[in-house]
Amino acid sequence: MGARGELFTTQIYLDNRSYFFNVKENRTGDVFLQIVESKSRDGVEADRHQIAIFAEDMQKFLQGMDKSLEFIEKDRKARQKAAKEKRAAKDAAYSKGKSASGKKIYRVKSEKPAEKVDDGIKRTGRIHVVSKKVTED
Repeated sequence: MGARGELFTTQIYLDNRSYFFNVKENRTGDVFLQIVESKSRDGVEADRHQIAIFAEDMQKFLQGMDKSLEFIEKDRKARQKAAKEKRAAKDAAYSKGKSASGKKIYRVKSEKPAEKVDDGIKRTGRIHVVSKKVTED
């Protein structure tokens, strides 16, 4: 048995986080898995968070983990499918403007410039919310 009851340790490094999976044994002989997340911050002491899962609860823990991973995979596939369908719909909408020769036809807005209205509001093409105070005469 190693220091502080450690039986086995492995590490995973991801970007600014480190994960430690420690199999430990306590004073009464119970074996448990300790998962520690260590997150480094800009030159400051790292944040550490840990959970412990005892051996008798490990199967339930892993079942929960498997269900979560299955959901994540289904959700990822559904999002990819939705994005692909959205792209296809967008491509179909823009391909309506093609001529018989396969070249794109670009439509030009009317040649006549829009009338300018001088109401004291600066229009830049962006959306502006203007509130006017209603006064009673």
